[in-house]
Amino acid sequence: MNTEAIRLDPHVTHIRPVRGWLDVDLRELWEYRELLYFLVWRDIKVRYKQTVIGVAWAVLQPFFTMVVFTIFFGKLAGIPSNGIPHPIFYYSALLPWLYFAGALTTATNTLVEHQRVITKVYFPRLLLPVSSTLSGLFDLGIGSTLLLLLVPLYGVAPRWQLVYLPAFVVLAWLTAVGMGLWLAALNTLYRDVRHAVPFLVQFWMLVSPVAYPSSLVPPKWQWLYGLNPIAGVIEGFRWALTGTASPPGPVLLTSFAGVVLLLVGGLLYFQRMETAITDTV
Repeated sequence: MNTEAIRLDPHVTHIRPVRGWLDVDLRELWEYRELLYFLVWRDIKVRYKQTVIGVAWAVLQPFFTMVVFTIFFGKLAGIPSNGIPHPIFYYSALLPWLYFAGALTTATNTLVEHQRVITKVYFPRLLLPVSSTLSGLFDLGIGSTLLLLLVPLYGVAPRWQLVYLPAFVVLAWLTAVGMGLWLAALNTLYRDVRHAVPFLVQFWMLVSPVAYPSSLVPPKWQWLYGLNPIAGVIEGFRWALTGTASPPGPVLLTSFAGVVLLLVGGLLYFQRMETAITDTV
């Protein structure tokens, strides 16, 4: 459970529930940084343990999805790509989307999967969903290597906008953390949440600019479309990686506000549920 540790002497630590409406003990999280590191590293090793092609899965999944999208959405359906070659258009969107979808799924199950540890040992429970979202960044980095080959192949040269890419990576991570906190806490109460997540991910992709540009949305509805927090992240990735798409504009601003609300709400709900996690997990 989320707690604050009050040290009365070097040998005694009293653990008490938090009292504030939003009381995240950053000092305590820093003290457990080594545990966070081992959780992230363990997730990466388990993911590729006893696999035939190993980390190549992080490249193959977005690559084959890009091929399917290019054929059916780009060539057959004729969906515009704002002047970007269709393979680059889809791959630059699939990178943040697949990271977000994977992080959301793993974060949802992380508390239930660690129920035996949670009921026996104290550590900040926040580390579990956070570590699952951080480990997904490894796949995002590996998957991005293929883009380095595709970009010169299609004559797209990255421009100065590339300096903003780390900011969009952080925004994607914060989006995954915010939503992951909600679903991880809910999954300890209602185990059918994990069964609903695949449907949620499929629906979320349809309302996100993965297979189409957000420019297809009428201008008067851009602010509403931007309430989808991952929409601004995806358009930001396209803009930063290709340098040819128009700046995200209103979609990014609204999405940023949505990410902040999602993250703060997730922290609040997770903190309130943390005291009961040991009993309900």
